[in-house]
Amino acid sequence: MSKEFTDSAVRAITIERDAIEGLLARVDNHFVRACETIMQCRGRVVVTGMGKSGHIGNKIAATLASTGTPSFFVHPGEASHGDMGMITSQDVVLAISNSGNTSEVLTILPLIKRMGVPLISMTGNPDSVLAREAIANLDVSVTLEACPLGLAPTSSTTATLVMGDALAVALLEARGFSAEDFAFSHPGGSLGRRLLLRVSDIMHTGDRIPRVSVDTTLGAALLEMSLKGLGMTTVVDEDGQLQGIFTDGDLRRTLDRPVDIHATPIRDVMTRRSRTIYDDQLAAEALNVMEELKINALPVTNRDGELTGAINMHDLLRAGVI
Repeated sequence: MSKEFTDSAVRAITIERDAIEGLLARVDNHFVRACETIMQCRGRVVVTGMGKSGHIGNKIAATLASTGTPSFFVHPGEASHGDMGMITSQDVVLAISNSGNTSEVLTILPLIKRMGVPLISMTGNPDSVLAREAIANLDVSVTLEACPLGLAPTSSTTATLVMGDALAVALLEARGFSAEDFAFSHPGGSLGRRLLLRVSDIMHTGDRIPRVSVDTTLGAALLEMSLKGLGMTTVVDEDGQLQGIFTDGDLRRTLDRPVDIHATPIRDVMTRRSRTIYDDQLAAEALNVMEELKINALPVTNRDGELTGAINMHDLLRAGVI
């Protein structure tokens, strides 16, 4: 019985994969016209669809909205009973119907036309009423549903979803939508923290920065490390410019050879070319540097090279970046 389960799953995945590959040849002039129409839109993209197409439409609208294209979903049945008031002449309508002849969608077409709202369709039938009435039809037809009965929308809904993602990504890149723009659409949770939080928001500053001068003895530097509790101390010159760093790892390496901690200046044992991070960079970038170099702390400077802070893994953990 287990083989029957896996055989069915592999068959379904294979059929849907082939359906997605079939979309490549349909990224054509209609797709370009749809993108251009949406780019010129001064309102929102209003997505509509019935049944399973409606569920896919809801997701497409959410993806568009979170990637720089204002969008929302309107149920076509509700549109006939008052929700047409949500659509303005500045909007673009993206209507989804596998058959292209869904009655609830066709009912609102005359109203959309009367308002002069550009209509883009996404159908599995380029000869349907909906496709013919649209200024651009995105062909999402499939040769075979993954459902062996050919009844439950499976391959067709997957193809529609992928075409919607393709549309959203093309528009995102055309707008020059950035990771920071994306973050403002997702301020909550770990995603928002990773994309919005700057090093300057969580770094240690002022007297909390472990800092010694280049002439400080190793013993005094160790006291500074213990006092500040970051597992390292920065080393600066008289102008406040970062000259190096001394970490727990440096201490272990230093103690492997005879060293007088009360007489040896820190400049003789510090790491001179230490990796730093700018205070205006994302905290997530600091995390990437630490993970890449397998270190637990970083000095923080401004763009002029002046030491402005220090940050370690615990800071990132407390801030929810990790």
